[in-house]
This record gives sequence, C-alpha cells and structure tokens, in this order.
Amino acid sequence: MTTLGVVVGNRGFFPGELCVEGRNTILEVLKEENFNVVTLSCDQTSYGSVENFDDVRKCVALFKEHSEEIDGIVVTLPNFGDERAVADTIRYSGLNVPVLVHAYPDDVVHMDVANRRDSFCGKMSVCNNLRQYGIPFSLTRLHTVDPRSESFREDLRKFGAVCRVVKGLRGARFGQIGTRPANFKTVRYSEKLLEHFGISVDTIDLSEILGRIRKLRDDDESVLGSLNELKRYTRTDNVPAESLLKMAKLAVALSQVSAEREWSGTAIQCWTSMQENYGVVPCAVMSMAGNLLRCSACEADIAGLVGMYALVLASGRPSALVDWNNNFGDDPDKGVVFHCSNFPQALFGGNGVMDYQAIIAGTVGKEKAQGTLVGNIVPTPVTYCRVSTDDCHGVVRAYVGEAEITGDKVSTFGGYGVIRVPGFQDLLRYICEHGFEHHVALNPSQVASAIAEAFGKYLGWDVYLHQGA
Repeated sequence: MTTLGVVVGNRGFFPGELCVEGRNTILEVLKEENFNVVTLSCDQTSYGSVENFDDVRKCVALFKEHSEEIDGIVVTLPNFGDERAVADTIRYSGLNVPVLVHAYPDDVVHMDVANRRDSFCGKMSVCNNLRQYGIPFSLTRLHTVDPRSESFREDLRKFGAVCRVVKGLRGARFGQIGTRPANFKTVRYSEKLLEHFGISVDTIDLSEILGRIRKLRDDDESVLGSLNELKRYTRTDNVPAESLLKMAKLAVALSQVSAEREWSGTAIQCWTSMQENYGVVPCAVMSMAGNLLRCSACEADIAGLVGMYALVLASGRPSALVDWNNNFGDDPDKGVVFHCSNFPQALFGGNGVMDYQAIIAGTVGKEKAQGTLVGNIVPTPVTYCRVSTDDCHGVVRAYVGEAEITGDKVSTFGGYGVIRVPGFQDLLRYICEHGFEHHVALNPSQVASAIAEAFGKYLGWDVYLHQGA
C-alpha cells in the first residue's frame, strides 16, 4: 500500500472550520482510495496544519520518523495556506519524493469573509515557493477541485502510480543472466547511467545457473513442485517429459538466485547458449515469473526490463517485452507486435500454450527448443514503454504512450497481437530518428501519463509522451 505524507496548509486569519473540514475530507478520501497517511494531528498543531515555523518543525520530525514509509507528499490547501511553511516542511524533511499540490474550490455563492478560501490564489504562491526551493511537484488536472470528485480521485490514483514508479526504480536491483546474443548490439546499455539513478545491475554467468541446476535431483521437492506449477500454468500436452523436467529445474535455480540477490527482475541470455548447453528455451519459465509480477526480459535486455518493471509498478499488472515487428496491411496506425514468446498468461487471457520455439529450432533442432509460450494477445487497452541509455550524451531516454490490442486476426507463430497506435507513423519515425531499440515493454493498462511524469519530473530522464491524433 502506498503511504503519503499530508501537509495541510493554513493561514490563520481564514476561518478555522474550513481548515478542519478540508483536512477531514481529504483524509477520508485518501482512506477510501487505499492510501496510508502520515500527517499531523489536531493535538499537535492548530487543525493539524502547518502555518508557522514551529508547525514546520513538528511536521518535519513526524516525516523523518516515518521517512522509510513515505512514498510521496500531498499538499492540500483548504484556504490560501502559508506558502513558506509548506515549502520549508518539504525541504527540511529531507524527503526526495513526488509532491502533489491540491487546492480547494470556493463556493461562488459563499464568498463572504466567513466562507472564503482563496486557495485558488494560494496554490500559485505555494508552487512559486516550491519552484524557488528546487522542489519538483505535480498538479491536479483542475486548478481547484473537490477531493470527493472523481476528477481528484483519478489524480490521486495517477499520483500513487508516480510514487510507486519513482520509489521502485530508485531501489531496483536487476539480474542479468548471461551475455546478450552477439549480434544484438541494439540492447547494449550503460550500467553506470542506470546506477546514477539508483538502478543496480547484478550480472551472473549462465554457467552458474547451469551449475545450480546440476545439483538438483529429479525427485527434489522443489523441482516436483515447480513441475506441477508449470503443468497448472499452461497446457503442456505436446512437450516431452524430459524437457518439462529441465524447465522445472531452471525455474527453481532462477527463483533461488533471485531471492538470494533480491532481484526485482531478470534479463536472460535466452539463446542460443542455453539450448546448446541445456536443451530448452526459458520462455515459459520467464512467462510464469512475469505473470507473478517478477519481470523477465528477453535477450539480456536490461533497459527493456526497466520499462517492464516501471509499468508493473504503475499498474500492478504483468508486463511483456515485445518486438515492434510487422506492418498490418496498409493501415498506417496498426502493426503486429510479436515475440517467440515469454508473454505472461495475463496477456493471453490464460490461453497461452507451451510449444517449441520455431525460430531457434531452425538452428538447434526442435528437441532443444521446447518451452516457449504461444498464442494471441487478447484485445485490451495497453501502455507501451521503452527506456534506453544514451551513453554518448550521458542521459536516459524513454518514450511512452497508450494504444490498444485489437481483435484483428493474423496467421503466425509465437506470441503476437495486432496493435493500434494513434499517430503510429509519427511514433515509428521518432523511434528510428532517436535510435531506440526494436523491443518495447507492453502492459494491459492505461498509465502512460504517470510513467512520463515519474520519468521526466522526478527521475530527470528525457521522455517523449506520444499522444497521436
């Protein structure tokens, strides 16, 4: 559950009952929207607000006490508020978290001294001071808004997603298992740039995973449990028992090392060393992990994994890594997304079936290519996201947008779907001109604006939010 520190701004010559009522209302809405709250009580300061430096000290002490819990800060202005007290509270708390500024609307038929808020004006002063202090902040879509409205609730949900993405990425640990396939220079990335933003990459040689597997007995309890999970997860009718056992052992080994090293996700050298030296593809095992929100990216694509994980943090739903792969006839706004595949069952609607990997089978043979998950992505709205490290310019770049998987049919193999992207040709031109990879993360959600805000405003990345006509 996301925890928010709440700062109630107050200016003393405004009616106290407005501050009390405003504080109670927003706390009630936050509870209804399943947020935990850290805020001053009415016993600690007047109306539980911050109005002067003594109030600031009390709120700072409270926030520092709960610093490990607080994911973001909501500033709410039941009246004009004291802009300096608000800014000082955030600065001296030492919290480097997203901030949402909210202001209450006035009732135009009650603009007398006893009922007037002036939060409309006060919000500008608070934002001015935050800007002076160098504190980035988010805004509600409407300048003033009733917290009980659906508009504000949507703002809150988006802000919660922003907070989760920022906190999750700043402490992420990813495992790169093996090297990238030799010709995939497209998925090269800078560990140092990612580390600068709090994202650590832990590398491990594929041979270490295979060494762990060799130590597992066929009748090991963990192996048998993993084998049963695989059979429950997807149809395995056409897969040899020997291949299934190998996959079960691979799943156990990956789970063990991920737990030991506290990885948030993995990017795996999925071909062709694993097939030549172990005799299966890891796709179904990766799919199973992804369905449990433990993202696993193909072809050692760590930067792609960052995008997958950001989408999971924002939406709470499984992500896939796909190729922008084919045109769809002559429709400029449609294309085919594809991979071999390791898509989570959530994207297949539970109908993904285990099979052999047709592309790799042409190189290593069908008997060594068992273990992919195939099927058609079910029609759904999606968010797509690509993160890339631009080593030459020392920046992290990303693009993000929203689209839909349609019900259009296509006759192919692997995991696939037809995607409709408004202004697709403009997006494709942007991808090519800026040297982005052919991989893109896909998630059955609509969280593009939250991702863009988290990346750009709070992580300082160079972000393009695609909004086609």
